[in-house]
Amino acid sequence: MRPFNIEICTNSVASCVEAQKGGAYRVELCAAIPEGGTTPSYGDIALARELLSIKLHVIIRPRGGDFLYSDLEQKIMLKDIEICRQLGVDGIVIGCLTPQGDVDMKRNRELINAAGDMSVTFHRAFDMCRDPFESLENIISLGCERILTSGQQPKAEQGTDLLKKLV
Repeated sequence: MRPFNIEICTNSVASCVEAQKGGAYRVELCAAIPEGGTTPSYGDIALARELLSIKLHVIIRPRGGDFLYSDLEQKIMLKDIEICRQLGVDGIVIGCLTPQGDVDMKRNRELINAAGDMSVTFHRAFDMCRDPFESLENIISLGCERILTSGQQPKAEQGTDLLKKLV
């Protein structure tokens, strides 16, 4: 049987600790999950890193809503990545799109370069992409290690046909 690594999306340090107790391999720490997830506070990231022996990934997203970011929001995300690196976070979770619904290669590349040796995941911004197959190839070319997606549907069960094709 193929072994699986379980990642849990968490909304607090307490839920990170509980996920670790439950056997998670990795957690993705987010704030404001009802808004699609935003970057947690410095304190949350620092304490999670202190308390966890498993991998810690942090979403880098300055606000809910769309995935089109201003120059100022890009600077905020770069600063958040710098803080994550300083705190010893294992990975970041990002996703910037263009107004046309394509992967924003320039903004994402800049974030990935700032991540250095941290692992990079492309988040569910993928589910808003105009062309999932072209977007997949662009995300691969950027060097992202994984994509979080529900197959461009509200729930993964509804997106299984696309998920199979993407795999």
